[in-house]
Amino acid sequence: MIQEFRDFIAKGNVMDMAVGIIIGAAFTAIVASLVGDIINPIIALFTGGVDFSGWFYALDGNEYASIAVAEEAGAPIFAIGRFVMAIINFLIIAFVVFMLVKMVNRIKDAAAEPEEAVEAAPKGPSEVDLLVEIRDSLKARG
Repeated sequence: MIQEFRDFIAKGNVMDMAVGIIIGAAFTAIVASLVGDIINPIIALFTGGVDFSGWFYALDGNEYASIAVAEEAGAPIFAIGRFVMAIINFLIIAFVVFMLVKMVNRIKDAAAEPEEAVEAAPKGPSEVDLLVEIRDSLKARG
């Protein structure tokens, strides 16, 4: 079983996947910072200071100063702002992944075009065909 596990880990796809997961985790931190530190303040500027991340509704009917205070009190809360921020994060990540896939496809297409152009070029007679033609021409003279 240990040998099978080593073989599984040694496969290139598993290592590629691990690198992708690590980069994805780092990218998630970048997107969270982008949303929290740049996009939220811009949205707050246009909405008159509304901070989506602190937007919540306490289901027990009490009023709490912040979502943190409600959580400390153990109140059941409907965290609308967190959901909105998760949607914004998803849209940003989805857009960036779309742009990456589009770029990779464009690079693949550019790399494939020269091969197709070489194959599409009309081929002349081969060396053997030319030699056969010369031989037949010499036979006809002689």
